[in-house]
Amino acid sequence: MNEHVHQPPIGQLTWRRSSYSSEEGGECVEVAARPGTVHVRDSKDTTRTPLAVDPPAWTAFVEFAAL
Repeated sequence: MNEHVHQPPIGQLTWRRSSYSSEEGGECVEVAARPGTVHVRDSKDTTRTPLAVDPPAWTAFVEFAAL
């Protein structure tokens, strides 16, 4: 099945940062979720194209990083 899901442009995403991050924005990533995609970007250079992964891959990464 080939379904097209309308998604807003990257510029309209709501980016979130971990509450563990410092206010200075040091070594931080920001995350924005859309249906079927999680976008990740460097908080120090938000002009770069974000990395896009599927939700299961993002979950696996977060679980691994939490070890």
